[in-house]
Parts: sequence; C-alpha cells; structure tokens
Amino acid sequence: MSDSDAEARATGAGDPEAGQYPEGGSRGAESITAEAGQTKAEMPRLMEAVVERGNLWLAYQKVVRNGGAPGVDGLTVGSLKDWLKMHWPSVKAALREGRYMPSAVRGVDIPKPSGGMRTLGIPTVLDRLIQQALLQVLQPIVEPTFSASSYGFRPGRSAHQAVRAARKYVQDGRRWVVDIDLEAFFDQVNHDILMSRMARHIEDERVLKLIRRYLEAGLMREGVETARERGTPQGGPLSPLLSNLLLTDWDRELEKRGHAFCRYADDCNIYVRSEAAGRRVMARMKAFLQERLQLRVNEAKSACARPWKRTFLGYTLTRVGGRIRLKVAPKSVARLTGRVRALLRQGRGRSLVRTIETLNPVLRGWMGYFQLSESKTVWKELDGWLRRRLRCLIWRQARTRQRRTVLLRRSGLAEARAWHSARNGQGPWWNSGASHMNHAFPKRFFDRQRLVSLVDSSRHL
Repeated sequence: MSDSDAEARATGAGDPEAGQYPEGGSRGAESITAEAGQTKAEMPRLMEAVVERGNLWLAYQKVVRNGGAPGVDGLTVGSLKDWLKMHWPSVKAALREGRYMPSAVRGVDIPKPSGGMRTLGIPTVLDRLIQQALLQVLQPIVEPTFSASSYGFRPGRSAHQAVRAARKYVQDGRRWVVDIDLEAFFDQVNHDILMSRMARHIEDERVLKLIRRYLEAGLMREGVETARERGTPQGGPLSPLLSNLLLTDWDRELEKRGHAFCRYADDCNIYVRSEAAGRRVMARMKAFLQERLQLRVNEAKSACARPWKRTFLGYTLTRVGGRIRLKVAPKSVARLTGRVRALLRQGRGRSLVRTIETLNPVLRGWMGYFQLSESKTVWKELDGWLRRRLRCLIWRQARTRQRRTVLLRRSGLAEARAWHSARNGQGPWWNSGASHMNHAFPKRFFDRQRLVSLVDSSRHL
C-alpha cells in the first residue's frame, strides 16, 4: 500500500493544528491515570485523550523501541516519523471524527513450543501506533477491574508471580489441579461478547467503533485478504488487554465459587483438595466458558491431575519431604536443547568464539526466566551437555587426524595420547564425551571463552 492509499484510509481533511505529529508534550499517561477513577457517565471523551500530543509521543517512543516488521503497506518503523510529518493531521482528523479505517493485518504463522502453528497478525506501523495510544488510555480504566489472580500481560504482574502463587496453593494443601487450556483462544474470541464487555467501561462511541474495526480488520496472506468475524490475532498492542477484559468474566465466576486459581492469558490452573472436586470444577467450567463466552476447552491439553504431573508456564512442582518446590519442566529443558541444536547446526562454519556469542543470550534469557527453580540438578546436567556439544563442534571442525593430533597436543595431551586419540575410529559425539576431549577442553577452557555457565549463574541469583 502506498502512502496515498494509507492516507485515503484515513479519509480526513487537514487538521487545523497542521504539522502536529507526535513530539514531546506536557500531558500523557499521568493525566489519563488521574482520571481513571471517574465513573462511565463522568468519563471525558476518550478519543481526545488518545490523540493528545503527549499520549501520542509516548506511544511513538514505545513503537520505535519495540521495532518489528512492517505490515501490509511496507512502511517501516524507521520511516514512521517522516510519514507522520506529512500525514498525521489527516489521520488525527479521521480518528476524532470516527472515520478512521485500519489496514488489514499481515498474517504470519509461527510454530508453537508445544506443537502446531500460531497465527500472528502484524498490523501496519501506523496501526501499531494508534493501538498503543489506545492501550495507554484504556489500561488505567480497565486494569483496576481485573482479578488479583490474573497475571498475564499486566503492568506489575509476571509469570514468576503466577508460579509462586501456584506453589503456595499446593503447599497449603490443594494437591489437585484443574489445568484448563482454551482451544485456539485468540482465533475464537466472539466480537459481540468482547465489545459488550468493553462497553461496560467506555462511553465514547468513536473508541468503541475503532476497537471493533481493529477486531474485524482483514487478515492478508500472500496478497489475499480474508474477512474476520471472530478472533483477535496476536501481534497488536491491544490484543493482550482485550483478552484479559474478556476472560475477567471467567475470573469472577471462579472467585464467586471460592476457588484458588492462577490465570496467565488463556492458561488457567485451578487448585482443589480432591480429585472429585477437580472433576466437578472441570465440568462446570467447560459449561460456563461455552455458554457465557462461547469458548471451548482443549480436551487434549486440559486435565484434572496432580500438580507434579502438569506444567504451568514452563515450570512443574515436586515434593521434597513435606515441602513443595518449583522445578523446570522436562518440556522446557527439551525446548532449550532443541534451540541449542538448531543454533549449532546453523553455525557449523563459525568459530567457537562466534558460536558462544550466539548461544550466550539464549542461555542468559533461559536462566533468567527459570531462576525460580529450586532443583539445581538440571543446571549441572545442562552445563555438561552444552560443553559436550561444543567439544563435538571442535572435533568436527578439526576434520583430519593430523589436525586433531595437533589440537589435542596443543591443549595439553601427551604426544602419544594425542596421536592415539585422534585415530580411535569413533565418531564426533563419542569423542566429545571421551576423557581426552574432557582433559583437553575442561570447564575452565570454556570459562575463558566466556560461555555462560548455568550453575555459576544460579549462584548469583
């Protein structure tokens, strides 16, 4: 889509405040938050708060900081500022007059960690800016209405808080979990139900219409645009807030029934004291979700079971004596090892130093997320496995017997041992675990190469 096409979508005449594209302003999130306690009848016209100079500047900074791929119009984040200088007045006028029409989102399928594909909808950079500006105005209004047991995509909330709460529920004697996974949640959201929930908080019809248009914006794949009657594709700034708004009805139903639960987006665990109670909760929640929210439970991924047989946000629980502890789930370990294997395959021609530079950010991020694990055995096992994979890489890259002999001799092995080890006839993986390679390339060697050690990192957490 050309710049003129994007401007035509806005269909706006020039703004009397021509040239006011997002810059620093005197108002912004602070003024919006101060007004968040007002009732619906007292609430000011929200679209003016959305397009207010300070709010747009904050949204612009956030969009630029997040970066990301262009949408269907090809406009990049780096080109946004110059585009806004020319076109923002007409876009602003269209927003204030309720005439703005969002562009289609670009559909991209990415693999889920648990298998299958997830569709991301990538809005244009302009629509990301407007959605972010909407989010900054709407979040202070609806956030106070959310449940204390909802942890996903909320300011001041995190997955770590959710898994800590789960551990406490189990420690307190709720030794059964009703693990409910919603089937294709982001594809199944009913627009009418969602908009009725939004209308409980918002009176500005222009804002409500704009959100509805974002929900209904077409999904474009390979140049073909398809209409959307349900769902809210992940990828836009508004999507997490809208999902929490819809699922708050579920939270309130669970609270009304007195249940202990943790919900992170569409992943909800309910903790009960017996299997019979768990089965009753499962049946009632299936009926509630279907009848009230028109959402289906994924039967294959949901279950009533012992907590140590389920995974929640990458963690599982284990019993040590009378104490409940957090532990990295086996599936999470498998995903890390799969990621490392993929990176090593992609970089077989890289030097060891470059390979380690590629691995370290992945290891730091993984360790940062799983720092709550109270079972340290996994760190030691993974460290040993990582070093063995790198020794395997070193052995492969040496290629010939002569080079391997020189490599081992320079790394401290005696001449005879280096010669015989290089000619043992075994494959790279066998050699990477053999004593000669462990002696030549011990942990201190990889420490000098600055490979992140999960064991060492865990001691500093």
